[in-house]
Amino acid sequence: MIALENVCKAYRTNKGWNQVLDDVSITLPSNRNVGILGLNGAGKSTLLRIIGGAEPPDSGRVVKDVRTSWPIGFSGGFQKGMTGREGTRFISRVYGADVRKTERFVGKFAELGPYYDMPVGTYSSGMRARLAFAVSIAMGFDCYLVDEATSAGDRRFRDKYRAAFKKLGSHAQFIMVSHQSGTIKQFCDMSAVLHDGKLSVYDTVDEGMEVYESIFAEKRALRDRPKRAQQEEL
Repeated sequence: MIALENVCKAYRTNKGWNQVLDDVSITLPSNRNVGILGLNGAGKSTLLRIIGGAEPPDSGRVVKDVRTSWPIGFSGGFQKGMTGREGTRFISRVYGADVRKTERFVGKFAELGPYYDMPVGTYSSGMRARLAFAVSIAMGFDCYLVDEATSAGDRRFRDKYRAAFKKLGSHAQFIMVSHQSGTIKQFCDMSAVLHDGKLSVYDTVDEGMEVYESIFAEKRALRDRPKRAQQEEL
């Protein structure tokens, strides 16, 4: 179970404050995989970071009785001066994992080659994402937070982590952000829509998709209205 209790989060922008989470109170069951939908800038990635504990809310709290991963692709736990191998060892000790076993698994899965023994600060964003993903799999979390927008790598590696997800799905939960409906439907069995700071939960993916598509269509219509007005004047 993961519960958000009166969670608020806002960011200052050039146009003022952007309230991405506005007094959100909701409970996500531990036996369901949740696909989170929302327009660009809605705060989906922020929500994952707050659930994972990588970022605090402005107010409210998150209550969990499961071990959640950091958001896949987020490498904030790796010090830039540490090598990938050293970072792997450090996180293994923090989570009480078998250090040598984890080190071997990550080295093989992340496919970093000699960079595994080079400082993380020299990595590309894709290499950091692969390292973080491999370590998160090795930790054996109860719930994996997945932001597909941050996934990186060639098609072969993307196929590799999708295969790993399928294997994890037999005993772990997913909370996933994706712009691809096919990915959400493949891994999730319920959905949530984040819009204007509010999070609405739906029992099926199709229900959430329908709501999300209506929001997207409305935004597109508002965006195109000035263009149509200009054309009519001409």
